[in-house]
Amino acid sequence: MPYSPRPLFVKGSIPLSSHHSSGDDLSAGGLSAYGWDAGLEESFAAHRSAGLVPARVVGVDRGTCDVITGTGPLRARLALPGAPDPISSPCTGDWAALSLGHEPELVALLPRRSAIVRSSASRSSHGQVLAANVDTVVLAVSLADEPNPGRIERLLALAWESGALPVIVLTKTDRSADPGQAMDTVAELAPGVEIVPTSATTGEGIDALKAMLTGTIVLLGPSGAGKSTLGNALLGTETLETGAVRAQDGKGRHTTVRRQLVPLPGGGVLIDTPGLRGVGLMGADEGLQQVFADIEELALECRFGDCGHDSEPGCAVQAAIVSGDLSERRLASYRKLQRENAWATSRNDARLRAEHDDRKKSITRSLRETYTFRDRQRRS
Repeated sequence: MPYSPRPLFVKGSIPLSSHHSSGDDLSAGGLSAYGWDAGLEESFAAHRSAGLVPARVVGVDRGTCDVITGTGPLRARLALPGAPDPISSPCTGDWAALSLGHEPELVALLPRRSAIVRSSASRSSHGQVLAANVDTVVLAVSLADEPNPGRIERLLALAWESGALPVIVLTKTDRSADPGQAMDTVAELAPGVEIVPTSATTGEGIDALKAMLTGTIVLLGPSGAGKSTLGNALLGTETLETGAVRAQDGKGRHTTVRRQLVPLPGGGVLIDTPGLRGVGLMGADEGLQQVFADIEELALECRFGDCGHDSEPGCAVQAAIVSGDLSERRLASYRKLQRENAWATSRNDARLRAEHDDRKKSITRSLRETYTFRDRQRRS
């Protein structure tokens, strides 16, 4: 989703003491451990000429924002005027320009290379950014229960649309009666996606997963999927808080309450996220095409270009269902997510048009008042 940098004003800062030990190298260039590279340096040139320094957003709370700079971490109080679009608001993983002084200020956000955006949990027309500038999206799927095909397809669409590379990690394989069968089931839902079976208890798959992850990695999945436990296995420490699932229904508790960014010992950074109760899609056309590439390819073979894949003659999609190559459930999921995505996108577009019209009316009204005042001045 396209992103335009916008001014961000932050007043006041409180030094952090828990993100790094005193031995960490956060001198000039120390941000490379957090993903700073030559491309970012080039895009930051104008800000550096203005005396600003780069910083990465580590975590965002209501009213405060934690960042890491080349000389150490800071906590800044947010003082945004008005009600900014949530998509344009600072998010964990953002790169920013920081003005140092008596009261350090975040004065701009750099353009995002990628952003994981879902429709707002409040069902409003705004979107919500879960993480920014992500290279790999790790989707945690617990094998303690039967995999949920619809949820996996939904999360994959979100991941593909972000511009990052999705990887599915099957957690808790030690609690599955048939992990091989579960892996086959998930593989049918995610063509072309790397799938790694793991167990934090036995250590299965952890080293293989560490070897394939680079850059900025974000963990996504529902509560109880084992994201924080997996994150701790990757970090090699008990940095992230974990909790047991409820015995009565197997569902997880929200032990992670905020998105947080932590450096990995082998390079790169990890973003842990709270469990997602709902994942609404918005503007995820390309993500859906990637997830349901099998249906998209079949549709090209239909006799009619506008085939609805119901009872039209020569429908390749229905023929695949009859032959058993495609399940009715998968087609129904495809249609459901398409409808949801179109509805959320249209609501967002309608809001943007309304805001544009309101701005035009405000400008017209201001001009009219100015001309009326000038006319009165001339006549007096």
